[in-house]
Amino acid sequence: MDPKAMEPQGLAMRAYFEGDLDAELIIRRDDGVEDPLPVCHFFRDRPEFTKVETTAIELCSGHVLDVGAGTGLHSLVLQQMGVAVTAIDIDPQAAAIMARRGVKEAHRADVFSFRGGPFDTILVMGHGIGMVETVAGLDRFLAHAHTLVSENGQVLLDSGDVRATDNASHLAYHEANRRAGRYFGEIRLQLGFQGEYAPPCGWLHVDADTLAERAESTGWKREVILQEENGHYLARLSSRKLPKNGAGRTAQMPRSKRRSSHVT
Repeated sequence: MDPKAMEPQGLAMRAYFEGDLDAELIIRRDDGVEDPLPVCHFFRDRPEFTKVETTAIELCSGHVLDVGAGTGLHSLVLQQMGVAVTAIDIDPQAAAIMARRGVKEAHRADVFSFRGGPFDTILVMGHGIGMVETVAGLDRFLAHAHTLVSENGQVLLDSGDVRATDNASHLAYHEANRRAGRYFGEIRLQLGFQGEYAPPCGWLHVDADTLAERAESTGWKREVILQEENGHYLARLSSRKLPKNGAGRTAQMPRSKRRSSHVT
């Protein structure tokens, strides 16, 4: 991904960090649909984490690589738990904020060129796997992840099935993708802050079945750990067979009160 595509998010996070508590990031899809995201979302504390986030944190083990770490909200919790964590983000503002907030190992880095490790866990939260942009980009990430993890390492990530919506504009967008020969969850968007928009980029929302197919083709085993009714899920990828102790069993989340209205 072009680092410039994420600049508005970094600027919005810096504005919030420096006192603009009303800062909002605008997500503009290429069909004109816009969705505001309050920047306070990136500064939540552990009690405000979702069940998916809390479960992912609990499943982290060994040395963790937090990819697309943003403000370091997950890295800080892991540090408090005594877990060794390295946090990376492609945006320089994010890396600086993480360091100022107390993340001990915070780096500006693109995961595709990052050569650290080996790590026992790669953590990609907040639908951050979307940064791969396309299904082809997902294949590239999964292949590269093997070079970052230890022999029995794991990848923990969340994403969603965008088909789990009753929003007519979203459904029409997915259908337009199919007609154009694209995967329905490949979104094209721009990020904006204070009226300034970054260059367009892709963002991938990958359903659990497609993730399983791509994982298998690149040497990973996919497990769905948690599944929500609105399509959001937490998955674990492992290159080894996990013990049959129930840890990989899918847990059903409570039904959401409403379908997602966010740009997807």
